[in-house]
Amino acid sequence: MVYYVEDDTNIRELTVYALSQAGIDAVGFANDVEFRAACADRVPDAVLLDIMLPDTDGIAILRRIRRTPGLSRVPVMMLTAKDGELDTVRALDAGADDYLSKPFGMMEMVSRVRALLRRTARQSEDVEQDLLSVGPLKLWPSRREVTLDGRELKLTMREFDLLQFLMRSPGDVFSREVLLQRVWGWDFDGGSRTVDVHVQQIRSKLGEHADLIETVRGVGYRLKG
Repeated sequence: MVYYVEDDTNIRELTVYALSQAGIDAVGFANDVEFRAACADRVPDAVLLDIMLPDTDGIAILRRIRRTPGLSRVPVMMLTAKDGELDTVRALDAGADDYLSKPFGMMEMVSRVRALLRRTARQSEDVEQDLLSVGPLKLWPSRREVTLDGRELKLTMREFDLLQFLMRSPGDVFSREVLLQRVWGWDFDGGSRTVDVHVQQIRSKLGEHADLIETVRGVGYRLKG
C-alpha cells in the first residue's frame, strides 16, 4: 500500500489512478491530519510526499516519519514543484529515499515507486532474519529496537545488550560472571551486583512480564524459552 499526501486534488487523483492502473494499491490524502490517522490504522509500504502542504511542511512530515517506531524504515519519495538543488539536498538529508520534481511523467513516477516497493520487500526480509522473538518480546539487533506486546520498550544501551544476549539463548542459564564477561567485556572490573541491578531494571520495564527473566538460585539468570 502506497500513501500519497498532496493537497492538489487533480494531481493527487491522477497519481493514485496511475498507480492503481499499474497494479499498485494507493490512497491519497489532502493533508497531514488524514495521513497520520491512516498511518495509525495501517503502516504503508511506501510514502509519497508533497513539500508544500496547507497544514504543515512535507519535510516536517518526513522527519517525523524517521523518528516514529514502525514507520522509520518506510521509504519516502518527495514529489514537489520545488526543484532547486538546495531543496533536493534538504529533502535527502532529512531522510528521503527519492525526489521527483513536478511536473513529472506518470510512467517515471510508477517506475520509481516500484523501486521503492522492491526496497521495502528486501528490508522486510532482512528485518525478519534479524528478529529475535520470545513470547511478547521482540528485539531487532541492527535497529536496536525492542517491543513488548507491540509497544516500544525504552532500554538503556547496557540493558539492551543484556536482554539481547539472553534472548539469543532462551532457556540457557548464565552465571553473573559469564554475563559480565560477555555483555560488559572481559576487562570490566565491576562486581557481579552490576548484573543484578540491570536485571532488576529490565524487569521493572517488563511490568507484568517481569517473570520472563528467571533467577536460578546459586547460578544466575535465564530468559524463559
